[in-house]
Amino acid sequence: MEEIFFASFIVLATLALCEGRVVKVPVGPLVRVEGQAVSLRCDVSDYEGPRDQDFEWTMLQAGKELQVVSTFDSAYPDTLLRDRVSSGDISIKKLSDSSVELKIKKVRATDSATYRCSTPSTDTAAKGNYFADVALKVIGDSLRVAPSIPKPVVSEGDQLELHCNTTRAFTEHTSLSVTWSHKQGGSPASEILTFGPDDKVTVAAGSAQRYADGGFRLDLRGGGFYGLVLSGARPEDQGKYVCTAREWVRQAGGSLDKILEKSEEMGTLTVKPTANSLQVTVEKNTTLNMEDTLNLTCSVAGHRASFGLEVEWLMGSDASASPQVVVRMDRDGTVSGGSAQLALSRVAPGDFRLVAPKVERSNSGWYSCRVRAWLPQSSSKWYQAAEVTSNPVQVLVAQLEPEFKVTLSAAVSPQFTYDPTELLCAVTDIQHLRDGRLGVTWLYSNALPGDTSATTETIGTLNELGVLLAGTTYQQRLESGDVTLSRGEPHVFRLRLLRTRTQDMGEYSCSVSAWTPSRQGGWEQAKEISSTPITVQWSPKTPVLSVVAHRIREASSAGSTFEMSCHVTGQNLQNPGYSVLVRTEEKSGAASRKVLSLNADSVLQLEEWTEPGRVDSVALEKTGPLEYRFRLYGAQLRDRGFYYCEVAAWTREQGGSGSSSGSASGTRGGGDWTRVVSAESNKIHISFEDTGPVFNVSIHSDHHRVAPGETAKLQCIITVVGASPNTGDVSFEVQWFQCPGHAVDNGGVEPLVSMDRWGVVRKSAAAANLSADCSLERSDAHTFTLSVHGTRDADAGDYYCVATPWLLAPASGAWSKGRQLKSQPIYLSIRLALWASVRLPLLYGVGAAVAVGLLSILVGLICAQCCCRNALHTPRSTNKLMDMEMD
Repeated sequence: MEEIFFASFIVLATLALCEGRVVKVPVGPLVRVEGQAVSLRCDVSDYEGPRDQDFEWTMLQAGKELQVVSTFDSAYPDTLLRDRVSSGDISIKKLSDSSVELKIKKVRATDSATYRCSTPSTDTAAKGNYFADVALKVIGDSLRVAPSIPKPVVSEGDQLELHCNTTRAFTEHTSLSVTWSHKQGGSPASEILTFGPDDKVTVAAGSAQRYADGGFRLDLRGGGFYGLVLSGARPEDQGKYVCTAREWVRQAGGSLDKILEKSEEMGTLTVKPTANSLQVTVEKNTTLNMEDTLNLTCSVAGHRASFGLEVEWLMGSDASASPQVVVRMDRDGTVSGGSAQLALSRVAPGDFRLVAPKVERSNSGWYSCRVRAWLPQSSSKWYQAAEVTSNPVQVLVAQLEPEFKVTLSAAVSPQFTYDPTELLCAVTDIQHLRDGRLGVTWLYSNALPGDTSATTETIGTLNELGVLLAGTTYQQRLESGDVTLSRGEPHVFRLRLLRTRTQDMGEYSCSVSAWTPSRQGGWEQAKEISSTPITVQWSPKTPVLSVVAHRIREASSAGSTFEMSCHVTGQNLQNPGYSVLVRTEEKSGAASRKVLSLNADSVLQLEEWTEPGRVDSVALEKTGPLEYRFRLYGAQLRDRGFYYCEVAAWTREQGGSGSSSGSASGTRGGGDWTRVVSAESNKIHISFEDTGPVFNVSIHSDHHRVAPGETAKLQCIITVVGASPNTGDVSFEVQWFQCPGHAVDNGGVEPLVSMDRWGVVRKSAAAANLSADCSLERSDAHTFTLSVHGTRDADAGDYYCVATPWLLAPASGAWSKGRQLKSQPIYLSIRLALWASVRLPLLYGVGAAVAVGLLSILVGLICAQCCCRNALHTPRSTNKLMDMEMD
């Protein structure tokens, strides 16, 4: 019950408070722009007393209260505002008995304050509110608009961009919108699209469909940049464009009020129509023979990849007659009206070819090409941008004979034998050939000045199909590539002799034939014209080559250096290259051996000089244009003999294929080398006496008869006869061999173990097959000991050593290899031990006999116990025994 009473009391108290005077002003804060007009309305209701009420406006600013204006007291304004009230800049207007409006014509930034509307009381009792406050905020005019059109002149279908750069000082409670407008001629501007406020996009009715089709899109990059992009410009887009920026403020109820607007012209846009840039042309007038193929190309210029081209070929009986469509191609490539006698194809992005095979008289007429250019309007719609028709061309079908001229000229003339020759057969002033083809036949005649009997031969033919038919005499040269027939340009034929021989001198001519298609599908000759002969001749000269060798440095002793120079002299050689091969003979007239060579491309090659350790002891270099120098470092006794140079002269074939044999063959840019002539130099003799020490080798063993398992040691002793060299000036290479009984059956023996002159020991495969291990050591400067460890019967046999001395030449510092020395064999025998041979068999026999005896005794005992006892035994009576004893 108490709860019901309390609730009733609250309701009655609320109703009592709600009754009374009510003063209302707009809900703030109100945002306005400096310099604009401001109106503040004030209403009063639920009051008592007279209907006509009075109002007072005051300004609350920075803790101060300034009287602004009153409806009943003209002296009410504050002194700071009295001039503005007197001038009418600030005024009050009575809208009705209970409403009033405060007006400021040009609001200032200093007018930002809280404005209070008060009404004097006419009520019998004070009830309700007698004033209301509203906040006014005045902002500066900071809105700036800077529009631009990056490309003021565009072609139809191009992308168009409209940039509107808008900036403002950020202010609370305000929003911005940008509007693009278009104006043509004297007509008013029409809006295209508006962005904002609150990022809302509003499209004008006239642009709604284009926007829906994707023709417009916004480019919002931020930073005050607002762009409108038109995907495809149209002629109606031409004109002036305006950018309008508006600033909005949101009211208490959520609505937006415009507080500022600025418009700037963006500029004038020019759109070049496609019809002005599209050009359609057809080839010049054409005259054809019967059964020829008509080829007409419609060339479209000024189009772009975005265009869709629709092409129609028109034909009329004469230039004044109305043409008829004979074939058509849609923009998607679909051909309608075509047939086997008439075909239309797109051979290039802007070229459309009309082909009519095997024309007849009815194909004569005037042909023109009509092109319609389409541009995309949306993702699925197109619109026709232009239509252009070419000038007509006349096609005349007649039976005409081909006409042309043939001229023969020499592009390359030989000056020497084996020089290249090149002849050009040019066909000019060609008429009425059309789809015909040309063939050529090259002829050669050995007729020279003073010759009475001349024969003509066919070199080869390039027929109308481009097939080479070789003449009987020249077939092999054509197959090898020494003679070539080619067609360098459409109407130029070429004959080329890569290596012109003496017998190739004579007269050359070419015969050109014109071929036209026959009705049976092949080709038939329509005309043939021969050229004027041209003479190929030169004064032949035999190439001559000579080589002279000189001794530069003599090899006087082993280890010294030999040096030889070869000077080359050539005559009647054109741009020759030389290859040099150094040969050596042990005796004059004996078989020669190749040392090393330098080919025409200056590539050095080691020939048959493959002795290990001496690969770098020979050198050959070119010291002058016609001089070559050979060096032999550290000459050895076996190097003695005769040395000479073999020189070959080579010429390069120009651009052809040839072959070059021998060590000097090579290929460089421009062709292959061909060998022309060769010559040998005089021989230089290397002969010196061996004045060094004489070495002997012998073999020795203190125990050459050993027992099995012992180590056998064999010594290879080298002795020096004559002047003994210093210890560091001589070195030995030693090899040990074993000669078992089966060595002869195997065809020889391999070294068992060896030590080179550097002291490195190597075992061969033969050492791995020995039953015992072996080692080799150098006991002193001239003694090399072979140790056979753990000898067995298989190690018995003949052993010998082979020693090769190496001497150091003090003057040159080069090592020279001496003569190989072989010792006499020594036989290594293995003693046979009798006790060792019978010891094991005897032990085995005695053990077996003892074991058999023990086993026999054991078996006898078992048998005696188990098998020889009586089953029934009756003991004798004692008495009887006694009796018997008694007896």
